[in-house]
Amino acid sequence: MVLSEQEQFLSYNGEVLIFQLSQSKHVEGAADKTVDLCVRRMTFNRNTKLFVQKSSGVFSVRGSPLKMEIICCSCTTDSRTGIILPCILMKTKKRNNIVKYLLLLLHSSNQFEQSFQFKLDYELKEDVRLFAGPSVLWRHANKLFYISSSTCTVLSAPVQLSSVVWTGEIKDEGPVVLGIRTACLTESEAETEFSTSDQAIWGSELFGYAVKTQKMLPGTCFMPHAYGRVVSSVCVCKSDLLRKQLQTSLVAVTHKNQLIWFQGGLPRGICELPYEEPYSVNTAVTSSSDLLFVVSFASGNVCVVQRRGNLQVASKWQKVKSVLVDDFIGSGSEQLLLLFKDDSNTDVLSTFTITDLGAVSYASGNNHKHNVPAAEGLQENELLTVQALETRLQAGCTAVRKLKQHLALQKRVILQSCKALRDLVEGRNHVLPTAKEEGLVPLWDDVEDPPCSLGQEAPLACHVPEHLVENLWQRVVGDSLVVGVQLAATFHLSLRDASLSLVLDQDFSLTAPVIKCQNKVTKLNKAFSALPVSPCQMEPPAKKMKLDLCSSNDLKKDLPKGRSGAELDGGRSVTAVTSLSPLLAFHRVHCVVLLHAKPQSDSLQQSKNIDVFCGKISLSLEDISTGKHSVKMLKDNGYCTGSMEDILAVLATSTRFSFQVVSAACTLTPVSSWLLGEMECTPFKECKDNLFCHRAGNVHGTILNWTLKNPLEGILTLFCRNLTVLFQCLHSLRRILPTSCEVKLLRSGSREALAEQLALALEKEMLTSRSSFFSILTSGSSFFSKESKADSTSTWGSMPDRKVSDAAVASLLESKEGVEQFRKKLQSEQDEGALTMAQTMTAAQYQEMTWKIAKAQLSSDMIVWRLT
Repeated sequence: MVLSEQEQFLSYNGEVLIFQLSQSKHVEGAADKTVDLCVRRMTFNRNTKLFVQKSSGVFSVRGSPLKMEIICCSCTTDSRTGIILPCILMKTKKRNNIVKYLLLLLHSSNQFEQSFQFKLDYELKEDVRLFAGPSVLWRHANKLFYISSSTCTVLSAPVQLSSVVWTGEIKDEGPVVLGIRTACLTESEAETEFSTSDQAIWGSELFGYAVKTQKMLPGTCFMPHAYGRVVSSVCVCKSDLLRKQLQTSLVAVTHKNQLIWFQGGLPRGICELPYEEPYSVNTAVTSSSDLLFVVSFASGNVCVVQRRGNLQVASKWQKVKSVLVDDFIGSGSEQLLLLFKDDSNTDVLSTFTITDLGAVSYASGNNHKHNVPAAEGLQENELLTVQALETRLQAGCTAVRKLKQHLALQKRVILQSCKALRDLVEGRNHVLPTAKEEGLVPLWDDVEDPPCSLGQEAPLACHVPEHLVENLWQRVVGDSLVVGVQLAATFHLSLRDASLSLVLDQDFSLTAPVIKCQNKVTKLNKAFSALPVSPCQMEPPAKKMKLDLCSSNDLKKDLPKGRSGAELDGGRSVTAVTSLSPLLAFHRVHCVVLLHAKPQSDSLQQSKNIDVFCGKISLSLEDISTGKHSVKMLKDNGYCTGSMEDILAVLATSTRFSFQVVSAACTLTPVSSWLLGEMECTPFKECKDNLFCHRAGNVHGTILNWTLKNPLEGILTLFCRNLTVLFQCLHSLRRILPTSCEVKLLRSGSREALAEQLALALEKEMLTSRSSFFSILTSGSSFFSKESKADSTSTWGSMPDRKVSDAAVASLLESKEGVEQFRKKLQSEQDEGALTMAQTMTAAQYQEMTWKIAKAQLSSDMIVWRLT
């Protein structure tokens, strides 16, 4: 490479530094032995809109000019002073396959300082980076090497990598290198034979390496494992340590010509790039606080991706020699400086553009070197542009004002709807406000009808039995409020999809009157439980009294909605759980409890919703302080004396887990001792197989059930508040079990039983679709004969027998007229058949058909979900 062509550009404090090697001429007779490293500091003049030289400096290096080369330059931190300085790495000479490298620092006085030098038996070619210290890092033979000013010795990192995608500083970790390496698989994964596509994804991974602490950082802190294969360059925008976990925000470009934004280790946005082979990405923060991503391509092209809601390409340029990011005009924010290739001009800063994709835009083609006054046409264009911008600004303000009005109207409608619902259920008349009161304008000038009373619609919910609700109760469990309604035993079988709503009885203008809550339906029998582990594992009731919930039919209905329950005296309880803290902000709260349900019916037209007023509840800080609604689980003669409401409240705020415990070497008698001893459990009086944990700490309040199928196998069911409690219980259990025992998390049913249920569900789904389509085809078709219509229930799509004898066909084909007659008859039958297959249906028929098919598909999908 010719010395004059060895130019490197670097931005530093708003200045452009141009480094260039030139052959020294001031030493007579030694011109071929000395090379000068020259630097020019260029600043942008906003008046002339040109770059002017501020100062310059020279550093002489002894060596052959043909072997000198500037490897790279960057701004790094000097560890001695903490000041960021320009840093230049040079290759000075090569002799006997030994290459000498020199690292220089440039001070503000344009004086170069030699930081350190080192020698290698190979040339630096792959992933050479400069970082704080100053330090030099590079990759050779898939190994990572580095040297710093403090050690002056080449060190090798204990990692194997195929490429380096980023180097920089991360809080509490120091200098960090992100690279791509072969994935470290476990023994079981290593023995697995991956397919070609799987090997491409899982064969490589991204990882981080902290240089100072020699610590490995998992790649999942930065992005998912599958992205490590395609990433070519990364720029970490933000990093923080939250709860001892590294949280990062970064952007990456891939070999697939994509730019992906990652936050917290997960992808948050993606953008297709306009050119191929992106090799680097950088960031810039503009005057409007916009974050720009500057992507450079191997072809010399550059594009900028803007992040406003989603990622999108904002601008792109071609034939770019170099792109720098700094505050070149002194505005306090960053701009982009693009230096373009111009063979007609030797000055490297002759063709450039400074822009922030906003108010700042300077280009070398628009220079006014002689202060020529602007043309009148240009002034007119600027005036029109300003007027257009003002009009757009006014239109935007008007749109925002209308949006605020719409949101206020929407809030009033929601409040009125909630009041109307409450008045309807309580039997009060609710008068709708007039259009004038709501600030609305009627579409016609007709006289408005007198206000109608919503109380006239009350008979829609009057078909509900009088004694549907037997009991209304409330409990406080931790930071949750549990409200429960016990339904009458004579009515619970005819209901489905029951749920509760809590509506504030006060008129709050600043909050929504309907409280967000989570509903659960709980069937109560003498041995309460959640869903059974498997229907085939249930023994006859005469042999036991344990936590059996319901039949397999109830299991199918309740599982997809996440409901749990048990049955006692034929009753059913519906509970609603909501957060307690927001309610206590009002000091005293009164809520109306509404029950919503549907009667059991397969017909869509007959399944009407019913709404029942269950009563009112009140809550205050005094009640919480005195423990009025607290759950009371006390010990009395070896039993837990909690009421059924207390048990239901604990179940409503807990999650059920079932585990199969199998021991091949010894019996499982230690489990009972563990429950009664270490866990301090006592059985409930109503169901002695279920135990309440009185042990102090997080596990207090956990409900457990131990069912021993045989001396070597049992089922342990836990109702826990959270996963932390579950892990504590399992950790305590593993300590008392032999090492040969296996503890396995169970599904809500055995695979054999679920497979059989799936087969039946798929058969029902097929028959439902078949009968639905056949009923539509036969409803309006005149193509079927009377005999075929009468037999339509046994044969789907059976066509009437229209066989024609061979003799009749032969007679028709003997003459031309017969052939034409046969052709017309065949065409008529084809048209009649097409007309039959194009039958229309009414909206009610289509609605009923889709309802039946969707119901059948939901059943099969639920079983598939349980199998997986």
